[in-house]
Formats: sequence, structure tokens, C-alpha cells
Amino acid sequence: MTAALSADAMKRAAAAAALQSVTSGMRLGLGTGSTAAHFVDLLGARVREGLEIVGVPTSERTRARAEGLGIKLSTLDETPELDLAIDGADEFDASLRLIKGGGGALLREKIVAAASKRMFVIADATKQVETLGAFPLPVEIDRFGARATKIHIERVARGLGLEGPVTLRMKAPDEPYLTDGGHYIYDCAFGAIDDPETLAQRLEAIPGVVDHGLFIGLATAIFVAGADGVRIIGDVTSGAP
Repeated sequence: MTAALSADAMKRAAAAAALQSVTSGMRLGLGTGSTAAHFVDLLGARVREGLEIVGVPTSERTRARAEGLGIKLSTLDETPELDLAIDGADEFDASLRLIKGGGGALLREKIVAAASKRMFVIADATKQVETLGAFPLPVEIDRFGARATKIHIERVARGLGLEGPVTLRMKAPDEPYLTDGGHYIYDCAFGAIDDPETLAQRLEAIPGVVDHGLFIGLATAIFVAGADGVRIIGDVTSGAP
């Protein structure tokens, strides 16, 4: 088995472990990304076997995938309170703090997570770090005044001792990446973020910043798949009915 296949198998194992907590009648937030895609695929198989749930997707990609699998879908306007959101992460630490947004869906992912009683994160063991920041932090911004917003982000970062390239995400050499909401993303390679809470607060105060990829106080449990199986960080029952 190649390393790539091994990583893929671990993602699927984490997704399968999280799926064990899903029961009929649940309202689920469906995440975005390669690990979340495994969960959606496994959920689709359970739905075909008779599991009755309704899902709220966090991206148009996830919506299309779930629809193709016959999963009943809704929106947060129709279903504003969810029982459980299940999503991946680009990085996480032992305190259940996350960096998300590598797949470009961080805003919708955060809105769905905040609307859920619980959030389960599914990941392979390579995503765990002692200190957040090895993965560049995505910051979603309004397109108006993008350069001014970048300068403000850099200034805030320097105030916390953080420096590194702040790069506009591109879809093509001459075409910036656009989120489902029509926004730009800056990927901020700050390195180790010793105080993610303060950085989060200061980024949120910048006019032009729509949201950022620091997910703090949202995850209730992380399913971590490694060579020895799946272990759980956090409490799977927190917020459960």
C-alpha cells in the first residue's frame, strides 16, 4: 500500500468511526474536503440501507456529492438548528482548536458548525500539531479593498510577532480563487501561532475580513485515525440530547 493510499484509508477510518454516532432523525452538517467526502460517501451507503437523516452541506461541492448519493438535503434557513456537524480539518491541536479553509469553504463550515449542538472533526494523525500554524491560515475577505485588507492583516500579525507571506489564493495564474460566497482568500504563512485566540479576535475586527480559518471553541470531539486505529480527543456526548 502506498503512503497516499494509507493516508486515504486513515481518513475513511476516521469517517467510519464518526458515522457510528449518527442515528435516524438527525439533522447533520456535512463538511467539505477530502476527509469529509469519505464521510458523505459512507453516509450515503447508510441512507440507502434505510437511515433517515437530513443534511446541510457546507459547499456546493458537498451538495452535489450528497445529492448524487440520494441524501436528503436542507438549508440553514429551512433547518437552522442542527444536531451534529461532521467535518475535516487542515490542522488541529490537543485543545480541539483547528485551522480550516484549505478547501475554500471556511465561512460556510463555521456557520454550520456554530448552528450545531456538536461538531465532530475527522482527520488522520498527520493533521495533529503541538502549535497551530504549520498550515497557512486562510482568511476570507471581501473583494472590495483587497489590498488594503491585506496590509491590515499583515499589521495585525506583526503586532503579535507573526510574519510570513500573505498570498492571494489563485484558481489560475491570472484568476483569483473565489469562494461559494464570491470572496477572496488570503493564505497567511505565519508559522507557529502561540495565541490563536487573540489572533482570531484581531482578525475579526478588521473591516474587509469576512472570516478566518481559526475554529476555536467549536469542535467537541476529534476522531484521529492512525496506524493503530482511531482514537478520540474530546467528548462525543457533549451537547448530545
